[in-house]
Amino acid sequence: MPSPLATKPAVDPHAPIIVHSHLRWDFVWQRPQQLLSRLARRNEVLFVEEPIYYDDLGDSRLMLSEPEPHVHRAVPMLPASLRGEYDASIAEIRELVRQEIAASGALGGRFARPIQWFYTPMPAPAMIGAFDERAVIYDCMDELSKFRFAPRELVDRERYLMAQADVVFTGGYKLSQSKSKYHANVHFFGCGVDVAHFASARSADLALPREIATLERPVVGYYGVIDERVDYELLRHLAESLPHIELVMVGPVVKVDPSELPQAANIHWLGQRQYAELPAHVKGFDVCLMPFALNEATEYINPTKTLEYMAAGKPIVSTAIADVVHNFTPVVAVARSPEEFVAAVRTAIESPNAELIARGLEQARANSWESIVARMERIIRDAMRTRDTRAERQVADRARSDARPTTRTRTLLAAASEDVGD
Repeated sequence: MPSPLATKPAVDPHAPIIVHSHLRWDFVWQRPQQLLSRLARRNEVLFVEEPIYYDDLGDSRLMLSEPEPHVHRAVPMLPASLRGEYDASIAEIRELVRQEIAASGALGGRFARPIQWFYTPMPAPAMIGAFDERAVIYDCMDELSKFRFAPRELVDRERYLMAQADVVFTGGYKLSQSKSKYHANVHFFGCGVDVAHFASARSADLALPREIATLERPVVGYYGVIDERVDYELLRHLAESLPHIELVMVGPVVKVDPSELPQAANIHWLGQRQYAELPAHVKGFDVCLMPFALNEATEYINPTKTLEYMAAGKPIVSTAIADVVHNFTPVVAVARSPEEFVAAVRTAIESPNAELIARGLEQARANSWESIVARMERIIRDAMRTRDTRAERQVADRARSDARPTTRTRTLLAAASEDVGD
């Protein structure tokens, strides 16, 4: 009898991808959007977000949209009765996804035998095995268990996900070292950069945002999520120590009480901006900052903005984040105390190092998102080939075993009769 795997197509690097994410597609444009929008040039992508609960909703449903070509965003809309019932919610989402990718669903025919791609381990037990997947990928951006309000089940579910995953990608070098203790196929892919996008910050034709254009010089700034990873005492100290600077903070405030943010005449909280607007904001910075606290939430981070700042041709000052020290010095000036941070900012304002800025530009050009995606695709292709070979061997082993049923059964019956007696 021929193997049931014999008629399967050869390994296809362009298999559809179902993504499970704790981040929303329309939040800050970062690693998931950068990677998946490029993978979507050759793969259909279904980006499944965490649920939103509605008090007046009777039946669960998926709100589908297409924010990028071939990227299908799925926002689960669930009734309030499921609020606080995570596993029941995920089971409901799994069935909603199955309905939409079935032949009669809105996405019918597009997600047969997909790759399952996880940014959060939380739904893994319900999702793995549910879609006849070709491979399981865990793209571990951060050590999520260290973040504020992390679910207590996260550590156990990550262990389960890593036990099932064919490939683990990590966003940081230190993070890759940590995950390599638990998985044999871990690959570090740190920051990438859309060089052309951020190089526009060097163009004389790009207009500054009004909020920055009206400020006195010099302007030092940061953009990104404003949460427990930012050192707010450091910001206060910087603004007080250099009262002649304007400190600009761009980004959404998350998991932090806005009333507790440091306030001063020279500190400006501008709120969230779209990805398309970021080069204009960076153009307005004389110095780019990475004022991260050194705590559990930042132990494994590898800030995407580092290469973006470099592509914009700006001097950069950071606290001593491990991956920044490992990957980006001496282009990035690393400060190990508030006093060193202030001194580094002052130096960058008064005498920016043209040689280091030029090195930063070269480093950015060498780390495009396109090059990262190409390398990831090769690793995924190898993983799918390995998985298919393993499945073929299992089928062959079963076939050989089934070829000797009569002899084995007679032998076992004879042995049993001797044990029982007459």
